[in-house]
Amino acid sequence: MKKYKPIDSLESPRFCGIRTFMRLPHVPTAEEADFAVIGVPFDTGVTFRVGARFGPEAIRSISVLSKPHNIALDVNIFDYCSGYDYGDLPIVPGFIEDSYEKIEKGLSPILDKGIIPVLLGGDHSITLAELRAVANTHGPVALIQFDSHTDTMDSYFGRRYNHGTPFKRAVEEGLIDPEHSIQVGIRGSVYSKDDLIVPKELGLEIVTAVEIQQIGIPALIQRIQDRVKNANAFVSFDIDFVDAAYAPGTGTPEVGGFTSVETLQAVRGLAGLSLIGFDIVEVLPAHDPTHVTAILASAVAYEFISLIALKKKMQA
Repeated sequence: MKKYKPIDSLESPRFCGIRTFMRLPHVPTAEEADFAVIGVPFDTGVTFRVGARFGPEAIRSISVLSKPHNIALDVNIFDYCSGYDYGDLPIVPGFIEDSYEKIEKGLSPILDKGIIPVLLGGDHSITLAELRAVANTHGPVALIQFDSHTDTMDSYFGRRYNHGTPFKRAVEEGLIDPEHSIQVGIRGSVYSKDDLIVPKELGLEIVTAVEIQQIGIPALIQRIQDRVKNANAFVSFDIDFVDAAYAPGTGTPEVGGFTSVETLQAVRGLAGLSLIGFDIVEVLPAHDPTHVTAILASAVAYEFISLIALKKKMQA
């Protein structure tokens, strides 16, 4: 297998070259590797503010600051991993079901080669198409969802597909294994008390933001580990899991959330699990001229890749 790794920033300045994640080589075909970073710039499944189609670009642009060695996890990613930036999957702006077909078809070659996708959204509606592709390869998977919303509505204005419905559809379609799935960080106002009953009726475990703030991040990590166990897991990270003070650039911001430190601690706590795919969604750069949201999103994606490397280090 060819070893893909970033350009050395001590030989070529970070502001040079095209913007790929971490300055990885752009490989637009499904070549063998441990992971591939993939953009999914679809955002017309949202119910409030659009603009997350520019999320992948913003995350890639700031990711040039990332370096190979993760201090917190004590792993040098490219000592153990090969990875590249696959580019963006094709989508059809404004047409969600057509986009779903293209996303599922476009992701399949990566999954068929056993490559772990690290997907950059785009709004949260894209995760349903990703899970369809994942289930075709792996069967139903555990879902680890970091989010302030459950995204288990039945419909919105009579439409079954948008960023508020993907996980209800995913359970109905048999794409995820509810017994080993968990939704983390839920908070904010809802239409009715039933909104929190629906995901539980679907078999999902919920840990609200208030509960996490009471039990702490280490106890949350244990809850996740105990729930997922040895199941193959897909991690879906909505940037609005983070408090709006730390991630203002998103479509439906919520206060009362988590700091960047708590966020990274929670993600690192997934170490050791069988993680077969990741996405990070709802980054909307137009509402954050400071780029702090993209900086955090890039850091989360970096931690995802570090977890892949750490797993390989533990198995070496």
